[in-house]
Amino acid sequence: MIALGCDHGGYALMQEVIKYLDQHHLEYKNYGCNGESVDYPVYAKKVGHAVADGECEKGILICGTGIGISITANKIKGVRCALCSDCFSAEATRLHNDANILAMGGRTLGPELAKKIVDIFLNTEFSGDERHVRRIAQIEEE
Repeated sequence: MIALGCDHGGYALMQEVIKYLDQHHLEYKNYGCNGESVDYPVYAKKVGHAVADGECEKGILICGTGIGISITANKIKGVRCALCSDCFSAEATRLHNDANILAMGGRTLGPELAKKIVDIFLNTEFSGDERHVRRIAQIEEE
């Protein structure tokens, strides 16, 4: 299950992501928003907690730039949210960081590139290499 969340700046792009998920028969839970002007931290926290608590395996967050929503999500213990605007970063963050939430900017990415990034993020497995496991453990330390 994939947790979805966005603010008004990410709403249009999230609709494109939802179309992609529907086309690929991927289950998701949409935490909002509905296109109205909202505060992005509310949705980042909903998705972050859904992933950190194990309700959802991965998450996708979109705000205007992806910056604020990713900063907020990363404050939640157990969340490794990566802001990606290119395919290489989406692949690398899954391979090396085992990122569990993807953040994107609704005002910085076109829908076709965003769908490619989502595809790569959702279909790239963590490498499991010892050095990456060690580094993730260091990230999780207080």
